[in-house]
Amino acid sequence: MSDTAAIAQLESPATGNPGLARSLTAPGLVAIGLGATIGAGIFVLTGTAAAQYAGPALSLSFVIGGIACGFVGLCYAELAAMIPEAGSTYTYTRACLGVLPAWIIGWDLVLEFAMAAATVAVGWSGYAQSLAADFGLALPAALASAPGDGGLVNLPAAGIVLVLTALLTRRTREASLVNGLLVVAKIAIILAFVGVGAVHLQPELWHPFVPENAGAFGTYGWSGVFRGAAVVFFAFVGFETVATAAGECRAPQRDAPVGLIGSLAISTILYVAVAAVLTGLVPYQELDVADPIAKAIDRLAMPGLAIVIKIGALIGLTTSALTALYGQGRIFFAMARDGLLPPLFCRVDPETRAPVASQVVIGLFTAAVAGLVPIDILGELVSIGTLLAFSLVCGIVLILRRTQPDRPRPFRVPAATPMAVLGILSCLVLMASLPADTWIRLAIWLVIGLAIYAGYGRHHTRLIRAG
Repeated sequence: MSDTAAIAQLESPATGNPGLARSLTAPGLVAIGLGATIGAGIFVLTGTAAAQYAGPALSLSFVIGGIACGFVGLCYAELAAMIPEAGSTYTYTRACLGVLPAWIIGWDLVLEFAMAAATVAVGWSGYAQSLAADFGLALPAALASAPGDGGLVNLPAAGIVLVLTALLTRRTREASLVNGLLVVAKIAIILAFVGVGAVHLQPELWHPFVPENAGAFGTYGWSGVFRGAAVVFFAFVGFETVATAAGECRAPQRDAPVGLIGSLAISTILYVAVAAVLTGLVPYQELDVADPIAKAIDRLAMPGLAIVIKIGALIGLTTSALTALYGQGRIFFAMARDGLLPPLFCRVDPETRAPVASQVVIGLFTAAVAGLVPIDILGELVSIGTLLAFSLVCGIVLILRRTQPDRPRPFRVPAATPMAVLGILSCLVLMASLPADTWIRLAIWLVIGLAIYAGYGRHHTRLIRAG
């Protein structure tokens, strides 16, 4: 089966089942991208990267990370405009490489999106409990954290996942509106931090801008700047959620590239600004905390603003979890539509036009993970799953440029070959830097996925293998 025929097959939905509602526009897609991207990274990772690796040059690390992520973003934009269907990388892989590779990457995306939502939910729980403590409120220890962290269940983490799942069973337009309002509020609070902080900057804290290397690769110096870029790269994870929404756009060929590139550009600008202000308010050595922005505001002796910032962090983490759950629901929808998962997961409610059953199952699973698994394990799983998906996206752009050079491309990656190659190399270098146990967990996850494919997917798929 040719790649052209495979893509045409993707654009023909399964009969007897209503498609997803096409109600999203470019502003809605930008909001989805910002909601997914600006979350745990800007509220948590900034402190760690500055204190351990880059020092005041953290803003430069964000520039480097943004450029590296930009290579991937451009490739996503070309594919999302060319193949405007739900499913993101899974959809592109099945169009280009066939059924088994599509299943593998789809199963990998389950790891990325579901674990990302769980990770953000655990971070949300931490900020929520911190804010409650400001008002003298506290949960019993057994309900405040996962078993590995000294509790029995992280009740707030599981609870926020269930609330957001309920929202996502409504119409996409309603969920998009709520997400858009939260994103506006989140950006307003971030801009308030940048504005207030800029008035109280201590420029001497930026000197030396690149601290002298401490004797080990990655600990300050220019190697620290690049190690910091590798760390903050994960702060950009989430913009690809826009690609999963391409099947719900009114004009996907135009709006999907705008949503992808627009959300990535805005996120990068905000990250650089926050990093510059943060390291100009607090000595970088003191920023290795879970709430670095709140710590910076506390230095200004503005308790009222500190509460507002914590509320902003909660909003940011809420939108990140919302969009991760949204993306996972669309991945399951696409896989079930092709017969690789039971048809339950591609059933669309005739009234809301949302994949309700898929969203509920994902929400229950993610809530359980968020409530029972410590955040450090979750974060490692998200990282390697994301990088694998990113590298495949860049590779698929190269393959389709060779096999389908004449196919209409509403958006084209400029200098496609070097851009895609740089994207692949960036991802592979970062994957190589992850610890061995992360690779082992990925291997175990993929083996489980292959067993499910062998037992169900290959017998029920409606796709013909490409080739």
